Amino acid sequence: MTKTERPAWVDDDLFPFQSRFIAIDGHTIHYVDEGSGPTLLFLHGNPTWSFVYRDVIGALRDEFRCIALDYPGFGLSTARPDYRHLPEEHIQVVTSFVDALTLRGVTLVAHDWGGPIGLATVAQRPAAFERLVLTNTWGWPNGDPKAYIASHVMGGPVGRMLIRQLNLFVNATIPIGHRLRKPTAAEMGHYRKALATPDRRQASAVLPRRITASRALLADVEANLPSLTSLPTLIIWGNADVVFGDNERRRWEQLFPDHHTVIVDGAGHFVQSDAPDQFAAAIRDWRLKEPS
Repeated sequence: MTKTERPAWVDDDLFPFQSRFIAIDGHTIHYVDEGSGPTLLFLHGNPTWSFVYRDVIGALRDEFRCIALDYPGFGLSTARPDYRHLPEEHIQVVTSFVDALTLRGVTLVAHDWGGPIGLATVAQRPAAFERLVLTNTWGWPNGDPKAYIASHVMGGPVGRMLIRQLNLFVNATIPIGHRLRKPTAAEMGHYRKALATPDRRQASAVLPRRITASRALLADVEANLPSLTSLPTLIIWGNADVVFGDNERRRWEQLFPDHHTVIVDGAGHFVQSDAPDQFAAAIRDWRLKEPS
């Protein structure tokens, strides 16, 4: 894959969008920008890329401008050589991306690590954002013992080695994170090929440990949440997620008084891919009913 060329392994039927590339802070960032109308900015988590939103974008691009980028080292984006793949760095890249595209009136759609990354971006560029869609994510230091154990096991030397050498995070979490349907072989291939070498998998290997190691960043995200709570917020929640459950959902509901919650019954962690029709319908129904 060259820095500004879509690789041949990307199936035009599975990912039927124009791939765009932009230079941001020394990186080459891949993104899609489809449709017109109110702007939706989709942020992915680990170990996915903009591909995880493909069906949602396909369903919404006739009514919305759908933008989805890949963080450096993920998907089809290329990181500069000194990049450490830290969430603190991803925030700066996303903020610069918002600036570069001069985005305004944006609805953030954030999943997994996209929550802390996106909410920190909103706090830095409040004039650009008008609404939030939060889906199976968090925005504070995670004190759950399961999260602590997972962070240290998957983020420790053995876990990082397994991720880098065996692509463990893709091979394990993508199937586990789908409960309503099974990802096809072709879909799994698109996640594997995006992180096809040990060097490429460094981006995925870094983030598990940062669940605990980036506690200061997550505390900052939490501290900034009161400044965002006036934003209309849609909470889309897969209730069969083994990562984020009712406690996180209820906390979002308490934080954002102007919220609407859609629970996708039986959906796993990757709810936008597990139940894309319900995910897209939730955004369409909520967003189009909101006053502009």
